[in-house]
This record gives sequence, C-alpha cells and structure tokens, in this order.
Amino acid sequence: MKEVSKLLEVRESIRVVDATLRDGGLVNDFYFSDEFAKALYLTNIKAGVDYMEMGYRADKEQFDESKFGPWKFSSDEYIRKIVGDNDTDLKIAIMADVGRCNYKEDIHPKAESPVDLIRVATYLHQLPGAVEMIEDADKKGYETTCNIMAISTSSKEDIKAALDIVCQTPISCVYIVDSYGSLYPEQIERIADLYCNAAAKYGKKVGMHAHDNQKLAFANTIEACGDNVDFLDATYNSMGRGAGNCAMELLLGFLKNPKYKERYAIKFVEDYMMPLKEQGVVWGYDMQYLTTGLLNQHPRTAIEFTKQARKDYFAFYQEMLNLD
Repeated sequence: MKEVSKLLEVRESIRVVDATLRDGGLVNDFYFSDEFAKALYLTNIKAGVDYMEMGYRADKEQFDESKFGPWKFSSDEYIRKIVGDNDTDLKIAIMADVGRCNYKEDIHPKAESPVDLIRVATYLHQLPGAVEMIEDADKKGYETTCNIMAISTSSKEDIKAALDIVCQTPISCVYIVDSYGSLYPEQIERIADLYCNAAAKYGKKVGMHAHDNQKLAFANTIEACGDNVDFLDATYNSMGRGAGNCAMELLLGFLKNPKYKERYAIKFVEDYMMPLKEQGVVWGYDMQYLTTGLLNQHPRTAIEFTKQARKDYFAFYQEMLNLD
C-alpha cells in the first residue's frame, strides 16, 4: 500500500499531458473542428495542464490526406492556426511513430515551429529507428520523450535492455505504455520500479500512458504516480483508441497541486465531449475491449467488432480464445 503522503503531497515534478486530439483522434479519424481544438487548447491552459499533444506528424506519402482530419498530420501551420504564438505556460507536443513519420523532412527546426516536445512512439523491435528520431529531434532543438509500446507482451529482460538503450539518448522521459489495457496496479508498481531505476541511472523521468480496457486506466495512472512516475497522460472523458484512456477530469481531481483545476475539464466534457458522443462517435469501456484486455491482445479485433455494431459479446470472447 502506498504511503498516504505519496498520494496527498504536491509533487512539483508532476506533468500532466493531454492526449485528446492524438489518441482521441484514432476514434474519429482526427476529424475535430477548429472550434473543438481551440476550446480544448484554452481549457488546458485554464485547467493547468502542462502539455497538449496536438496529434501525429504522420507521413503524407503513407497516409491519404483525404481520409483523415488535420490532426493526423498536425502541421506546424495548422497548429499555429489554433495556438498562435502560444505565449502561455502550456507546452505543445506531437507524436511521431517510428516508420510512419518522415521526420527528416516533416519535423522542422524548433526555431521554425510552435511545437516544444516530440513524443517518439516505438515498439521494441523498432528501437534503433527510435534512437535516430530522438537524436534528430534533439539536434533540431526539441524536448523529446519515448513511448515504448505494448510492453505487456515483452519480457523483463527485453524491457531492461530497451530502457538502457533509450535512456542514453537525449530524451527527458521514457513512458510506460499499457497499449492493450491488460495491466493491473500491482504490475504497474513493479514495472514503475523497473523503469524508475533505469531512468534514474541517466537522469531521466518516467511517464505513464494507460488504456481503459479493464476500467483500470485511472487506477494504473495514480498507482504510477504514487510510484514516482512524473509524466501522466490523460484525455478528456477518456476519449482514445478503443476503450480510451485515463480521464483528464479524474486525474485533475486527484492531483493535489492547486494549479490543476478540474472544474474546467468538467465544463469542457459537458460542452464538447458529450456532443461528440451524441453525434455517434464511439469510444470507452465495453465488453469487447474487456476481452482483448484480459487476453493481452491488440484491440484491433474489438475495434472492428465495434464498427460492425455487433452485440454478440460471448461469441467474440470465444473467437478470441480460439485465436489466443
């Protein structure tokens, strides 16, 4: 059990990262209105959020622009349309996936960009590519972090080796990523210890990005927080791929630093997230996502189940057991 002081104290090193446009964009192909994006930006400022992830910097040669909204590509020009010169304390971030971003051409020098942070996302087998991207972004003047995805399918030895490699790069933070929403708080405690020990060796911080397949995204995030993880990802009303993520309104309500103000998050959920759901955008916990979380599987099959408006949850569960 965590010491009460771990959960009640104000820890100045904590940073809250809003991933709504990016992870939430996976739900609606990044078709957010400019009004939505601007309101989200202003809400983050008022709520005390530290970073706003504006979307992906995806390669337009790999992804058809006509099939996605602007935040799939989050160009510097489009970001400026929303944030202007961003003369605020809120830092702007984008995510760049290894193998899906033409980073040498599409990520411009920091002096020419409104972006502060490049979040490099990688699987273990892509780590050499991630190192190249991190070093490139650092040379261009950006803060960098690294999200090592799908760690629930990797061995402890492989994770330790990966951490030793990535923590020697210029990143400021390495993320625990529960991509499949399959991890439990007891596991997060052990994983956080592994990450924090590796990160401390090189003076790095650790972050947490959770998914809600088993309704544990918030629990796992505050568990990680109590285990000295500093960078905490969240999305408004949990909007994110499949079952979604840790809810911003929950996280801000939990954190004790008075700079974080959940009332603005609650107002944004009422004004903008509820209308999205009323328009038919679907995300959040459901039985199909529970199934893939329990079985530690990628949620792509559950996402397809959702798109087909299937309701035969037990048949799907049986199908997944046969695939496992």
